[in-house]
Amino acid sequence: MKLWQTLKIVWANITGNRMRTFLTMLGMIIGVASVIILISLMQGFANSTIDSYTNMGINNITISLKGRNGNVMLKEDDMYQYVKEHSSTLKGVSPNVTASGNLTKKTSKIENGTLTGIDENYIQIMNKVMQSGHTITYSDISIRNKVCIIGSYINNTLFKGAAKVGDTVRFNGEEFTICGILAQSSDSSEWSEDNCFYVPYTTAMRLAGTANVTNYTFFAKSTDVVSTETKEIQRFLFKTFHDSKLYNVSNMIDILTEIQSQMGILTSVIAGIAGISLLVAGIGIMNIMLVSVSERTREIGIRKSLGAKHKDIMRQFVLEAAATSTIGGILGILLGTLCAMKAGELIKINAFPSFNTVMLSFGISAGIGILFGYLPARKAAKMNPIDALRSE
Repeated sequence: MKLWQTLKIVWANITGNRMRTFLTMLGMIIGVASVIILISLMQGFANSTIDSYTNMGINNITISLKGRNGNVMLKEDDMYQYVKEHSSTLKGVSPNVTASGNLTKKTSKIENGTLTGIDENYIQIMNKVMQSGHTITYSDISIRNKVCIIGSYINNTLFKGAAKVGDTVRFNGEEFTICGILAQSSDSSEWSEDNCFYVPYTTAMRLAGTANVTNYTFFAKSTDVVSTETKEIQRFLFKTFHDSKLYNVSNMIDILTEIQSQMGILTSVIAGIAGISLLVAGIGIMNIMLVSVSERTREIGIRKSLGAKHKDIMRQFVLEAAATSTIGGILGILLGTLCAMKAGELIKINAFPSFNTVMLSFGISAGIGILFGYLPARKAAKMNPIDALRSE
C-alpha cells in the first residue's frame, strides 16, 4: 500500500470520531502548553536578570578590601596609578562608597534608599547620559561638597518628574543640591538602574563614617580582557597584602556565568516536572489506540485477507498515533505561546518561547506518538486474519 493511501485512511479514522480524538489530544495539548509556558517564563526571567546585571556593567571588575596587613592599606591614588600602568586594558577606576537611608523632599519620601559615592569619571565611563546639569567634579570631591546626581526614579517619585538643577533633596536629614539629572535608561522602577543617587565619594565616606575606601570598581576596555585583568588585579593585591583573605575580586562575567548555570539547572528541573504530563498524555494515547485496535479487529482481518502486509498495518496505526500526538502538540505550542506571552506581559518580562523550545516540544510530542503507538500497532499487525474475521 502506498503512503498516501495509508495517510488517507489515517485521516479518515482521526476525523471519524472527533470527540474521542480531541479528548485523546487534550492531554498532549495541556502537557506541551505547560512545558512551553514554564520554560518560556523561566528563560524570560533569566534573561531579565542577566540584562539587569549587564546594565550594571559587564566589563566591570569589583574589588573589596576586607582588612589591612599591618599598616599596609591601599589608597585611591594607588588605584589610579595602577590604572595608568594598565591603560591598555583599563579605562578607569572609581571608588565605590554606599550608605542607606531615607530620601525626602517636603512630604514625599523614599525609604531605604541607597546613596552611592563616585568620582568625577564614573558617569562618563559608565556611559550614563545626563538629561540636564553636569557630573560631579574634582572640586566637589576635594571639598566634600554636598551635591548629587539623581536618576529618573527619584525624579519621578520625589519631584513628579519636574526636578531641576539647583533643587534640593535630603538624605537622612542632610541637604544635597542637585547638580545633574540622568536621562531615563530603564523602566524607572525601584529595582532598575534609574533608581540612583550619586554624590562625591568623599562626602559618602563622611556619611558612612569611614576613613578609607574599601570598594573600587575597575572598568575594562573590552569583555575580552576582563578575565585576564581580574587575575592581574588579584596578583597586584596579593603582592600588597600577601594574604588573599584580605580582599575579594569579582567581575560580572563570572557572576553571569554562574547565574546562567543555575537558571539552566532550574529550567531543566521545571521542564522535567512539566514533562510528566507528557508521559501521562502518551499513556492516554496508547490506551485509546489499544481500544481502537480492539474495535477494528474485523477491519484488520479483512485488510489482511485482501493482501495487506504486516508493515502496512503497522505503519497505519503508528502514523495514526503520531498524527494524533503531533496535532495535539501543535495546538499545545500555540496555546502555550499565547499563555506565556500574556503571563510575561503581566509580570513585565519577555516570555516569548525560543525556537529551540518550540522545536523541542514539537519533537517530543511527535516522538511520544510514535513510541506509545508502537505497541498497539504491533498488536494489530500480529493478528491472525482468520481469528480477526471471526471476531464479533
